Amino acid sequence: MLFARSKVNPRDTGDRVLVHAAPPRLDVIVRDLAGTVAARGDGLERRQPGPMSYLVREGDRIRLEDGWPTQADLGRVVFLPGGEAGILKTWWHADDHSEWRWQVEFYNHR
Repeated sequence: MLFARSKVNPRDTGDRVLVHAAPPRLDVIVRDLAGTVAARGDGLERRQPGPMSYLVREGDRIRLEDGWPTQADLGRVVFLPGGEAGILKTWWHADDHSEWRWQVEFYNHR
């Protein structure tokens, strides 16, 4: 099942993005403007519960890291199910991970 498909500027993503509500297992394909595969990660599996995961690019490979965003992640691109991509503006979570609050900014143009 397709989880998300999105078009983002690589200058905005760098080598690390957030994914909200990632499925337990996913395949990731990054394509350039010509449609050529630039990087991929196959059979990536979540190992911990939580609302966020990271996709990290290392050359032509993508790996998945589970984790909770920190202040250092503010400004990072976050993908949502369905493919919408936004910028993480605020993040807070309880020390025991029982609750969290966040804001994402979305911008679109044609």
